[in-house]
Amino acid sequence: MRFMLLQNYGPVESDCPPMPEWSPADIRAHIEFQHALNRELLDRGELVDAQGLAGPEQARRVVSDGTGAPVITDGPFPEAKELLAGHHRFHAVRGHLLEMAGDIPGAAAEFRAAAAGTANLRERHYLTLKAASLAASPAAGAG
Repeated sequence: MRFMLLQNYGPVESDCPPMPEWSPADIRAHIEFQHALNRELLDRGELVDAQGLAGPEQARRVVSDGTGAPVITDGPFPEAKELLAGHHRFHAVRGHLLEMAGDIPGAAAEFRAAAAGTANLRERHYLTLKAASLAASPAAGAG
């Protein structure tokens, strides 16, 4: 299964200012985080693609009804709160996504369910061990 992780610019539901307002140190930390995330997904064999997108000052929105000339407007989205900054596409099972999001109990439950649903013995073994490892982790009680 493939999933797409979308990343937004600026304050969507946070107090985070848009990236052009960040300090150079914050920008470096963000880029280092993105590289670490890409390495983790790549090492796990799940990364398909990861791209940053142009900032809102360069983005354009093209709308076409298929019959008339396309209409081009500034910005990729009508409202600044919806500006898309980039994306990651990756192969994963739902358990991996929940684990990455910090929902350890939910991830363990998903790995158990996936193990119960596969006929492949190696896959079942991996999924069962992953569920047990997560369930035994200190974060398992924090869900």
